[in-house]
Amino acid sequence: MLSKHRIKLIRGLSQKKYRQEFGLFTVEGIKSINEFLTSQFNLDSLYSTAPVFDIVGEQYHQITALELKKISSLKNPNTALALFKIPEVRTPKSNGLILALDDVRDPGNLGTIIRLCDWFGIEDLVCSLNTVDCFNSKVVQASMGSLTRVNVSYLELDSFIKSQSMPVFGTFMEGESIYKTTLPNAGIIILGNEANGISDNIKNLVEKAITIPQFGEKQDTESLNVANATAIILSEFKRRTIER
Repeated sequence: MLSKHRIKLIRGLSQKKYRQEFGLFTVEGIKSINEFLTSQFNLDSLYSTAPVFDIVGEQYHQITALELKKISSLKNPNTALALFKIPEVRTPKSNGLILALDDVRDPGNLGTIIRLCDWFGIEDLVCSLNTVDCFNSKVVQASMGSLTRVNVSYLELDSFIKSQSMPVFGTFMEGESIYKTTLPNAGIIILGNEANGISDNIKNLVEKAITIPQFGEKQDTESLNVANATAIILSEFKRRTIER
């Protein structure tokens, strides 16, 4: 039976300050938990309403559906919830394509972007300090296990960009069409905040402004969702590599 203290601790991990204090984050659902169990992430404890995992000993806890509901952040909890330890930060590589996010705030967007990085083989995702925490439960849920294969770093974005010798691309409403731009195999691609785009101090570091052109006749749509834009941009960068 789960103690009130344990329930309070797990529910508290919905807040960033408690994730940082305890060094733990939650993963929900059988598929996502299995992704983390077979990764470099270290398990702290696992809570399940059914014996579907090969985990024994003190780390495994059989619980009731009611107890799962008390600790879950989901409206309809899916069988299990696990706590994993937040790993030590790994320094981003200084080669290949690096995606950089400037103040992306929506958890669903970040989770989807992490999954896109995984799909397109982007190993390093660099986030500004104001970007939503990748261990937020909604981000973890949206990434669907891809967080285990993408190195997410939180850095002073301007300092990081200045320290690199790779070309720097920024995504804007106005710029050279990505379909006409020479795209290298290595570089930093910056995407900005959902409402305000790339901030002024980061904008000044951009060497090449690129845009996704509109093809609709009326062109009344203000902008693309940042995750949708990421998919198009990464696809075009990667497409060029197989055509060379």
